[in-house]
Amino acid sequence: MKIGALTIEPVYDGYGREPAREVLVRPDVPDAWACHEHLLDERGDLDLTLGGFLLRTGDRVVLIDAGVGTIDNDKYHGGQFLESLHEHGVAPNDVTDVVFTHLHFDHVGWAAKKGQVVFPNATYRVHGADWAHFVDSPDAEPGAVRKLSPLAERLEPFEADTTLAPGLDTRHVPGHTPGSTIFVVSSEGERALLLGDVAHSTVELTDPTWEAIFDVDRTAARKVRAGLIEELADSSDAVAGAHFPGLRFGRVVTVSGERRFELI
Repeated sequence: MKIGALTIEPVYDGYGREPAREVLVRPDVPDAWACHEHLLDERGDLDLTLGGFLLRTGDRVVLIDAGVGTIDNDKYHGGQFLESLHEHGVAPNDVTDVVFTHLHFDHVGWAAKKGQVVFPNATYRVHGADWAHFVDSPDAEPGAVRKLSPLAERLEPFEADTTLAPGLDTRHVPGHTPGSTIFVVSSEGERALLLGDVAHSTVELTDPTWEAIFDVDRTAARKVRAGLIEELADSSDAVAGAHFPGLRFGRVVTVSGERRFELI
């Protein structure tokens, strides 16, 4: 995706499947998916692309999220991230920054492997609220602590919204997780928003009443999505979710009074 003088490239790691009617719901509508069957597979599952995005800006080589890693089970199938990165001409040593939209397992899989950081020259960045929740909290999940602790010496958490690199800015949007962050890429008057899991499916960008069972704070997450829809509707901003099919970008448009997500 070309944004002014910058290019955002998808880094594919694999795919996942979740039963759509169990993970994305509208509390006021018994079968909200009945009108969106075309977005599901033959089993009624939601196909989730897994991976991240590559941004080269100035002398920086930035990864936004790091896939699911080598997990291969009945729901999630990873393992292709480094090969995909190689296809873009980037080796692990070339990466200068790894930034996370949040710290769920399917976004940090290649951050570390067997206790060693995968990108040894990179600085790792995430909102401090997520690090506190997933690593420092007494209630933190042991698996997350094991995965993420090797990053501590190379970690530079951020708290307030900030610029991380030329053309790369953060926007704190708590709800899905305490530190969930949208990354805004801008250049020459153009913008793209990398949403992380603010939306797992494109349906969430057309109707703010959808809720994800993975959201830590569903009320806050719903408020974030509602504001985002209003901001994006009929604007020139490109947008991509971390699990949208093929990691492709689109825009929110209004057609005959209804909001739709159209691929670019």
